[in-house]
Amino acid sequence: MTKEDIRIVFLGTPEFATASLRALVEGGYNVVAVVTMPDKPAGRGHQMQASDVKQYAVSVGIPVLQPEKLKDEAFVEELRAYRADLQIVVAFRMLPEVVWAMPRLGTFNLHASLLPQYRGAAPINRAVMNGDTETGVTTFMLKHEIDTGNLIFQERIAIGADENVGSVHDRLMELGKDVVLRTVDRIIECENAGIALPTTPQPEVGELRPAPKIFKEDCEIRFSEMSAEEVHNFVRGLSPYPAAWANLTIHGKAIDGVKIFAVEKGEWREETGEKDIIVPCKEGSVRILELQVPGKKRMDAKAFLNGLRLS
Repeated sequence: MTKEDIRIVFLGTPEFATASLRALVEGGYNVVAVVTMPDKPAGRGHQMQASDVKQYAVSVGIPVLQPEKLKDEAFVEELRAYRADLQIVVAFRMLPEVVWAMPRLGTFNLHASLLPQYRGAAPINRAVMNGDTETGVTTFMLKHEIDTGNLIFQERIAIGADENVGSVHDRLMELGKDVVLRTVDRIIECENAGIALPTTPQPEVGELRPAPKIFKEDCEIRFSEMSAEEVHNFVRGLSPYPAAWANLTIHGKAIDGVKIFAVEKGEWREETGEKDIIVPCKEGSVRILELQVPGKKRMDAKAFLNGLRLS
């Protein structure tokens, strides 16, 4: 069996997944179909928007399946008709057994954390929000419990002290696509050698940190309950998306729902200086560097204060 022979169905939705799909296609692997989320309304005009994965798949002529329900009999039969040898999952929904157990070589997932840590929907955000100094990507074989299957490959990267989740996301996306190709190549090698794919059970660790989906209410900065260090990590773990926010009073003006994209931690005493926006925390304080008030563009604090004084 060669990479041109192995029939692959790819399941994914966002840009993070597209990088791996593109690497497979451009690498000459035989991707016979793509499964992604249904189109959904987006933007002010609520125009129907296709997922990033679908847009790429359509551009290279790969058939696209967009089931509302993964257990739907019509979808399952349509998927089975592609006779996949292997399925690859990157940033998609939890799969029912009827789907992940379908291919003869199984289904593997690329997860953006060092499993078993950060099982769940938001592993990159949570690692940065918690102030971790390293993270990585893992490929593993799917089983019943989410993100618990046996490990195939795992690669690590360092997280910079001031790095935000956008930067970490992009670096993991690039690393992830290489690990996906490496995993497929190893599966092909084992198939040709007539041996089972070597995998490793996930290690037992003392404290597991989950990575649940992030909602708007999870993004509120509670300065009085958090240290400056915690606020700094919280902000960069949500920047640029979905963005931390707070209700602030700046130069006597109350502004609700201010998105904050970057802060600097320190020991400043004053609440608001003429040239700075300083917010006291439970321990220490932070200087806001980048923000966005409702109805305005994202800007640095100096530009915002200049506009505030002019008004």
